[in-house]
Amino acid sequence: MENISDPYVIHYPRIVAVADETGSRVDLIEFFDCVGGAMWSKRHYAQSPIVMDVRCVGSSMRYSLRTGTVDLALEGSRFPAGISACIADEKEIAITYIGMGGGGVGAAACRSDAAGVLRSKSDPAGGGKVAGATIWLPRMQRILIGVDDTDTPEEGATWTLVHNIARAVEDECSIYLSHTIVQLFPVPYRTKNCVALVAEFATSDPEGLVLRFHQLLEKYTLSKKTGMAVYSGFAPSEALLAYGRQVKRGEVEAGLPASIQDPRLRIIMDGRGIVGAVAAIPFFTRYEEALELCSGKT
Repeated sequence: MENISDPYVIHYPRIVAVADETGSRVDLIEFFDCVGGAMWSKRHYAQSPIVMDVRCVGSSMRYSLRTGTVDLALEGSRFPAGISACIADEKEIAITYIGMGGGGVGAAACRSDAAGVLRSKSDPAGGGKVAGATIWLPRMQRILIGVDDTDTPEEGATWTLVHNIARAVEDECSIYLSHTIVQLFPVPYRTKNCVALVAEFATSDPEGLVLRFHQLLEKYTLSKKTGMAVYSGFAPSEALLAYGRQVKRGEVEAGLPASIQDPRLRIIMDGRGIVGAVAAIPFFTRYEEALELCSGKT
């Protein structure tokens, strides 16, 4: 018979926190192993006043938080657990969870030893007890890397190359969060499907991350027209989103990306693929809109 070392605890593989420039908004990204527990948390944590939005992205749950501290009036079955505090300073972000019964186990025991947690403080949990925990995470920033035109009619695929490079450059300072394929308008000179890619990272070493990604992209691209762009910011600007939608709806001039007035956008490789590379960036994790094929009229 198999022995289970910790039968009443499910460990979260990794937890990441990304803050905006002011430290007033935080994206808390929890990579989960148990989908049932993650969905239960999504349902109940959404009732916390500091939780503005919750989304499931792949094997991660994303909580959009405003910083602050609140008292939660927990109630069995109806509101058994939540996030009661999110505090950001220059280097760290502290998240406080509280729950009752099994929700207390999730709050106090399951998250404390996740990868990415610097330290934690938790109450004894289990049975019918109310328990809480605070975890401290490195304060990271979001980096979005857009790529297009790496293949040829004979070989290659941009979506696989971007994913493999993102995995290769990932380390404890730069966590690979998401990969989004963006359908562009099918221009005549496309390889076949006319898609671009955006890879999302949480990082405390943006320059090192971009350098390593760029080096591998130059090494493995099969095209002389590759485009690579980097966006350093919590959320892409409205101007960038408008540009992305324009590229999804029709062919645009090759020089248009350079006209975007956004200091957080950098062009790293300026081949013809830069049109799609920049256009992909604002659609990170917006999968429905990203994959929509526009007719050119809508």
